[in-house]
Amino acid sequence: MRGWWQEIAGLVLPAECAGCGRARTSLCEGCVAAVCGAGVRRVRADPPPEGLPEVWAAAGYADEVRAVLLAHKERGLTGLARPLGVSLAGAVRAVAPGGAVLLVPVPSARRAVAVRGHDAMRRIASAAARELRREGTCARAAAVLRQRREVADQSGLSARERRENLSGAVTARRDGCGGLLKAVPVVLVDDLMTTGASLAAAARAVEAAGGRVAGAAVVAGPCDEEQDRRPAL
Repeated sequence: MRGWWQEIAGLVLPAECAGCGRARTSLCEGCVAAVCGAGVRRVRADPPPEGLPEVWAAAGYADEVRAVLLAHKERGLTGLARPLGVSLAGAVRAVAPGGAVLLVPVPSARRAVAVRGHDAMRRIASAAARELRREGTCARAAAVLRQRREVADQSGLSARERRENLSGAVTARRDGCGGLLKAVPVVLVDDLMTTGASLAAAARAVEAAGGRVAGAAVVAGPCDEEQDRRPAL
């Protein structure tokens, strides 16, 4: 019910830009450009956790981009999933520029999803897959991973604490996802990369289930990484 009401309210109530606060628009042109047109680049964790695949980000995690991601995830502005999905699709193209691809979102904790009233990353992943299909790429998003046990909130944890927190916590679902993982290359997707611990744990779970990880794509990554930059497509 909460998710339904948030979507209807977003259509009928006066809005302000989720990125900069400008009145009468849910996302202004400048913030759309910041989220979707910043230029895809490879990002790295320091130090990189074991098993972290190559990661590409569509934007840097700062200012308007940070505000839009938080508005979607924490404030429940679900209409932002489409521009965030367009942004993520650009990073996916850098990982897998051609052929069929399976987008696998990093699983969120069930408790966090219950509190927020929606699964933010599944929503963005689905929007990214639709954008890729619209452009002619055979893409599908599937939540084939789950957290097998409760984990602590990752925010505020060090890189080492995040790795320990997620050690053995992520696994593939048992409801027939094995064949899906083995059918096409997997691109792991998430809204944000900081230490890379979540992506590394997800990669290990996919590989343990027999899947092949082509790489990872995120909406936003560290802002101080300037190498391997590619223009937005």
